[in-house]
Amino acid sequence: MLLERTLSLLQLDIGPISPLRARELGTLGYMEWLGTLPGDMPYAKATIVAHMQAYPHSLISPAVEVFCELLLESLTPQPFALPIEMPPPVRRGGARARRGL
Repeated sequence: MLLERTLSLLQLDIGPISPLRARELGTLGYMEWLGTLPGDMPYAKATIVAHMQAYPHSLISPAVEVFCELLLESLTPQPFALPIEMPPPVRRGGARARRGL
Protein backbone atom coordinates (compact mmCIF):
# COMPACT_ATOMS: atom_id res chain seq x y z
CA MET A 1 0.00 0.00 0.00
CA LEU A 2 2.65 2.53 1.00
CA LEU A 3 4.86 1.69 -1.96
CA GLU A 4 2.02 2.09 -4.45
CA ARG A 5 1.27 5.46 -2.89
CA THR A 6 4.91 6.52 -3.21
CA LEU A 7 5.13 5.37 -6.81
CA SER A 8 1.93 7.14 -7.82
CA LEU A 9 1.99 10.31 -5.70
CA LEU A 10 5.57 11.19 -6.52
CA GLN A 11 4.94 10.10 -10.09
CA LEU A 12 7.99 7.87 -10.17
CA ASP A 13 6.46 5.54 -12.73
CA ILE A 14 6.21 8.11 -15.53
CA GLY A 15 8.34 6.55 -18.25
CA PRO A 16 11.45 8.00 -19.88
CA ILE A 17 12.87 11.19 -18.34
CA SER A 18 16.31 12.79 -18.11
CA PRO A 19 18.89 11.03 -15.89
CA LEU A 20 19.13 14.06 -13.58
CA ARG A 21 15.37 14.23 -13.07
CA ALA A 22 15.25 10.45 -12.58
CA ARG A 23 17.90 10.75 -9.83
CA GLU A 24 15.93 13.54 -8.13
CA LEU A 25 12.59 11.72 -8.26
CA GLY A 26 14.08 8.35 -7.28
CA THR A 27 15.81 9.93 -4.28
CA LEU A 28 12.64 11.74 -3.22
CA GLY A 29 10.72 8.48 -3.61
CA TYR A 30 13.22 6.67 -1.38
CA MET A 31 12.98 9.37 1.29
CA GLU A 32 9.17 9.30 1.13
CA TRP A 33 9.12 5.50 1.39
CA LEU A 34 11.59 5.58 4.29
CA GLY A 35 9.48 8.14 6.14
CA THR A 36 6.33 6.04 5.85
CA LEU A 37 7.79 2.80 7.23
CA PRO A 38 6.10 1.56 10.38
CA GLY A 39 8.37 1.70 13.40
CA ASP A 40 7.90 -1.96 14.27
CA MET A 41 8.74 -3.37 10.82
CA PRO A 42 12.26 -4.75 10.26
CA TYR A 43 14.06 -2.55 7.72
CA ALA A 44 15.62 -5.39 5.72
CA LYS A 45 12.27 -7.14 5.28
CA ALA A 46 10.52 -3.91 4.26
CA THR A 47 13.30 -3.13 1.78
CA ILE A 48 13.15 -6.54 0.12
CA VAL A 49 9.36 -6.38 -0.17
CA ALA A 50 9.51 -2.86 -1.62
CA HIS A 51 12.17 -3.87 -4.12
CA MET A 52 10.17 -6.91 -5.24
CA GLN A 53 7.10 -4.74 -5.79
CA ALA A 54 8.90 -1.86 -7.52
CA TYR A 55 11.33 -3.83 -9.71
CA PRO A 56 8.85 -4.59 -12.55
CA HIS A 57 8.25 -0.83 -12.90
CA SER A 58 12.00 -0.12 -13.03
CA LEU A 59 12.23 -1.72 -16.47
CA ILE A 60 10.13 1.16 -17.86
CA SER A 61 10.85 4.10 -15.56
CA PRO A 62 14.37 5.44 -14.80
CA ALA A 63 13.10 7.08 -11.58
CA VAL A 64 11.86 3.75 -10.24
CA GLU A 65 15.20 2.22 -11.28
CA VAL A 66 17.02 4.80 -9.10
CA PHE A 67 14.59 4.02 -6.26
CA CYS A 68 15.39 0.30 -6.58
CA GLU A 69 19.14 1.00 -6.66
CA LEU A 70 18.88 3.00 -3.43
CA LEU A 71 16.94 0.17 -1.81
CA LEU A 72 19.64 -2.34 -2.71
CA GLU A 73 22.48 -0.01 -1.71
CA SER A 74 20.89 0.48 1.70
CA LEU A 75 21.12 -3.28 2.38
CA THR A 76 24.91 -3.50 2.05
CA PRO A 77 26.62 -4.69 5.24
CA GLN A 78 29.25 -1.92 5.22
CA PRO A 79 27.89 1.28 6.80
CA PHE A 80 28.14 4.30 4.51
CA ALA A 81 26.11 7.36 3.70
CA LEU A 82 23.67 6.90 0.86
CA PRO A 83 23.97 9.53 -1.89
CA ILE A 84 20.65 11.19 -1.14
CA GLU A 85 19.90 14.88 -0.89
CA MET A 86 17.02 17.19 -1.59
CA PRO A 87 16.99 18.60 -5.12
CA PRO A 88 17.75 22.32 -5.37
CA PRO A 89 14.71 24.61 -5.34
CA VAL A 90 13.60 25.69 -8.80
CA ARG A 91 11.45 28.67 -9.64
CA ARG A 92 8.61 27.67 -11.86
CA GLY A 93 7.51 31.09 -13.06
CA GLY A 94 4.95 32.17 -10.50
CA ALA A 95 2.44 34.90 -11.36
CA ARG A 96 4.43 36.12 -14.36
CA ALA A 97 4.22 32.68 -16.01
CA ARG A 98 0.48 32.39 -15.26
CA ARG A 99 -0.19 35.77 -16.88
CA GLY A 100 1.86 34.82 -19.94
CA LEU A 101 4.26 37.77 -19.72
